[in-house]
Parts: sequence; structure tokens; C-alpha cells
Amino acid sequence: MADCKISSHTFICEGVSIGNGVFVGHSVTFINDLYPRAITASGQLQTEADWAVEKTRVEDGASIGSGTTLLCGITIGKEAIVGAGSVVTKSVPAGEIWAGNPAKRIRKVDGYANPISGS
Repeated sequence: MADCKISSHTFICEGVSIGNGVFVGHSVTFINDLYPRAITASGQLQTEADWAVEKTRVEDGASIGSGTTLLCGITIGKEAIVGAGSVVTKSVPAGEIWAGNPAKRIRKVDGYANPISGS
């Protein structure tokens, strides 16, 4: 994680990896538990042994707008852009712009050429 801009009031939890040159706006929240619960099925307070951290990746050059919530187990692709206030429930492919609740594809980033397909 080099040359990143992480804005104030952002929560980056265990299990999140951030690439180089990433922008994260104000008040962005990352989540690392798919099924959060306070207690176990037997009524006991959960401990770290009762759940597993789900991984989330933000690849190089991606931008995440302020107020966005990202569910766990997803990848924000290289140079992708997530619009402010979005709720991201699925992986965002490289070079695409996604926004909304739930976030959906808007279009490709202008001038982005997929290094694999050339388009």
C-alpha cells in the first residue's frame, strides 16, 4: 500500500488488502463478516473462534467514493471507480465505474484498456 489517499472517518478492518495508488473517500466502511452475530446458537457470547474473517481486495489505482459500504469477499479491480454512497455487494471488474445501492455497472472508465483483451 503505497501512494494511497485514505480519507478521514474510514473504517478498514482486518482482512482488507489495499493496493498502490488507491483513493478511499471519507466515511467508507469495509465489512469482514458475512453473517455477524453477537451470540452463538447456544446463546453464548461469540468469540473470535466462532467466526472467520472474509477477505476483501482493493487493487492498484482503484477509487472508492465517500460514504460507500463494501461487503466482504469481493475485489475492487484495478483502476475501478465506485461512486459515493454506494453499497458494494459484488466484485467490481477492473476499469469499470459502479454506483448505487446495490452498486451496479455504469460504464467503463474513459480511456481504460483491459490489458488482457485490449478493449
